[in-house]
Amino acid sequence: MTKFLHRRDVLKLMLGAVGALALPAWARRAPLLQPQFPDAPLLGRNASQGRIEIKAQPHADSPTIGYLFEDAVVPWLREVVGVHPYRINQRFVDTGQGYIWAPYLQPVRNLPNQPLEQLPQYGEKPGMWAEVTVPYVDLIPANPPLRSPWWKEVKHPRLYYGQVVWIDALKTDDQSRVWYHVTERHGTYGDTFWALAQAFRPVTPEEIAPLSPGVEDKRIVVDVTYQTMSCYEGNTEVYFCRVSTGAKFDAEGNPVDKWATPLGTNPIWRKLISLHMTGGTTGGGWDVPAVTWVSLFVGSGVAIHGTYWHNDFGVPRSHGCVNVTHEDAKWVFRWTHPPVPYDPGDITIPMPGGTLVQVVER
Repeated sequence: MTKFLHRRDVLKLMLGAVGALALPAWARRAPLLQPQFPDAPLLGRNASQGRIEIKAQPHADSPTIGYLFEDAVVPWLREVVGVHPYRINQRFVDTGQGYIWAPYLQPVRNLPNQPLEQLPQYGEKPGMWAEVTVPYVDLIPANPPLRSPWWKEVKHPRLYYGQVVWIDALKTDDQSRVWYHVTERHGTYGDTFWALAQAFRPVTPEEIAPLSPGVEDKRIVVDVTYQTMSCYEGNTEVYFCRVSTGAKFDAEGNPVDKWATPLGTNPIWRKLISLHMTGGTTGGGWDVPAVTWVSLFVGSGVAIHGTYWHNDFGVPRSHGCVNVTHEDAKWVFRWTHPPVPYDPGDITIPMPGGTLVQVVER
């Protein structure tokens, strides 16, 4: 039977302590993980919150030959069409050691970076937006105790491939490793962390420069029936992608539950490079850190944004927002009006607002 290490098993491979960093004593004694990810151009991370099955063939009824635990990473050799009864997505990933239903796996890469010796300065103080370019990076709390419900519930604080955070300081430990001080600028509970710098790629101001800035006639159409998003300049479709919206609607257009994405046309009223998103009620709420490339278009908090917790696009499964890949969210963020300043990476748009988002049902 094929076996993969659970991340708790990897704890046995722990390295040295933080050393010279100015961290609390308990954090300096904490194990530091530098996981060895598979050597492949494209990888898949188990983004589910539990164990998933590895199948002998790309078929849900095929024999189970192994299991992949939460956050474990496997090679993503190719994607094939298989059979998964009663599911919309029929995609499976060939790992070289069996097949995994694709919606469980976040497509990721392992692209370590050369740490900076000094932070750039784009505003009043040094700092930069930075993107995680490895499957995941472990975090050490810089100002415990943890406050956010997300961080308090997870066993190991981590950031995942594609997430974007603000880096406002760096240090070098006694093993000559560079560490970045990781913060969330918007929506945060105040938790900050230290993380190995090689996991982060600096995001430059040029990367968020507007696309087609001279075109005023822009609109977005989100189709909740077909789970798609189309971006138009005039009557010309210039971008298309799959999405995951909220719950489905009934024949009269009424939401079947409280997480439905509202139908209608609304302007984008706020845009943020990264946002700690919180909402809902006790027992039915959510708390998600470092959500990327956020374009809010309904006052209740509905947004188009990047997603790292599933790969089930084409299926309604959000709490009302429009889930897309990080890449799709970034394109929309850059293309829609108005542009966002690098520092602070946030803009609130007065009425009549920015680019229109039309949510329709066929």
